[in-house]
Amino acid sequence: MTETDALLVLNAIPGIGSARIRKLSAHYGSADRVLSLRESDFLADQMIPPPIASDIVCFPKDSFLKKEHAYLDKEGVEVITYPQESYPASLKEIPDAPFVLYVRGKIPEDIDLSVAIVGSRTASVYGTSVAEQFAARLAEAGVNIVSGMARGIDTAAHRGALRVRGVTVAVLGCGLAHIYPPENRKLFNQIIETGAVISEFPMETLPLAFNFPRRNRLISGLSKGVVVVEAAEKSGALITADCALEQGREVYAVPGKIDSPTSQGVHNLIKQGAKLVTCVEDILEDLHPQLAADLEQRPAPQSCPNEDTATEGLTSEEQYVYRHIHDQPVPIDHLLDQCGSHVPSVSAVLLRLELKHLVKQLPGKLFVR
Repeated sequence: MTETDALLVLNAIPGIGSARIRKLSAHYGSADRVLSLRESDFLADQMIPPPIASDIVCFPKDSFLKKEHAYLDKEGVEVITYPQESYPASLKEIPDAPFVLYVRGKIPEDIDLSVAIVGSRTASVYGTSVAEQFAARLAEAGVNIVSGMARGIDTAAHRGALRVRGVTVAVLGCGLAHIYPPENRKLFNQIIETGAVISEFPMETLPLAFNFPRRNRLISGLSKGVVVVEAAEKSGALITADCALEQGREVYAVPGKIDSPTSQGVHNLIKQGAKLVTCVEDILEDLHPQLAADLEQRPAPQSCPNEDTATEGLTSEEQYVYRHIHDQPVPIDHLLDQCGSHVPSVSAVLLRLELKHLVKQLPGKLFVR
C-alpha cells in the first residue's frame, strides 16, 4: 500500500483526526506502517484507546480504497497529502491541518495571497451585493477569493471573483462526490476552470451539519484575512472568524443595518475588535499596501449590465419598466404607479424581464436588477 493510500484510509476512519494521524505516523514511522499493526501492538504501546485501535484494524481498507479510487477517477479529483510540496504552505501553518486534501481543479500557486469572504446563507440584497463587489475588486487586485460555496454570501463572493475572471477557491463540508448546495452545480464547474474546489472529507461524505465547523478552519487557514459581510448572532460565519483569530489571521467586518438580524453578529465582531471595513481599499491597505495603490488606478467593475447593452433588443415597454428598476429593491406598487400609465400590463412585462434574466423578483413582490 502506498503512503498516500494509507493516509486516505486513516483519514476515513471515524475518531481519527489530523492530530492522531500525525502522532501515529511519527511514532511508527509511516501511515502504511500504522495500518500493518495488530490491535495488540497498539494496546501494548498505549498510543490510542482500545476502541480506536479496533476501528483501525477492522476498517475495510481494500474495499474502501477500491471505491475511493473509482470516485477519484470518475470525478477527476487529485489527492494532495501533507508531506507533498504541492500542499498549501498557508494550511501547514495551522495546528490541525488535514493530512489529506481532495482537490477538483487547481489550487493557485499564489494561494498564500488569498482573502476569505463569508456570511449568512439567508443574505439580504445589500449583503450579496457587497460580497460580490468586494470579491470582484479584490480579484481585480490579484487576490484569490476563498469561501464555502454555501447559499447567500459565499455564492455571491465566488460569483464576484468569476465575474472579473479572477481566481476563487471553494472549501466544502462534504465529499467531492456531492455538490452542495445542489443548485450550485454550475458555479462548481465555473470555479474549477481557473481555481479549485477542496475538501478534506472522503468522496462519499454527506453534507452533515457537524462537518461544516471543521470546513471553516480551512477557509480561514487558506487566507490572510477573513471578511464577514453578514452574520446573525449564532452564524457559522462567526466560527470562521474565531478560527481566523486562533490562526493569527485578520478579521474584517462589514457593518450592516442596525435593525437587521443578519447584522448582529457582524456588529458584535466590531465591538470585540474586528476591523470595520467599508471598501476593499481598507482591506488591501492593511494586508498589502502596494495592491491597494494599484487598484486605485483601475475602474470599479459594474455591478449590473450597462444600461445600453442591457436594453438592446427589448421592446419599448420593456425598456421603460427596466429603467424604473434599480440595484435597490422596488415594490411592485411603485412600478405600477410609475409605469402603469405608459404600459398596459406591467406584471406581464416584469415576467418577460425575469425570463431574460434582467430583473429578479424578491419576496414581498420586490424587484431588483
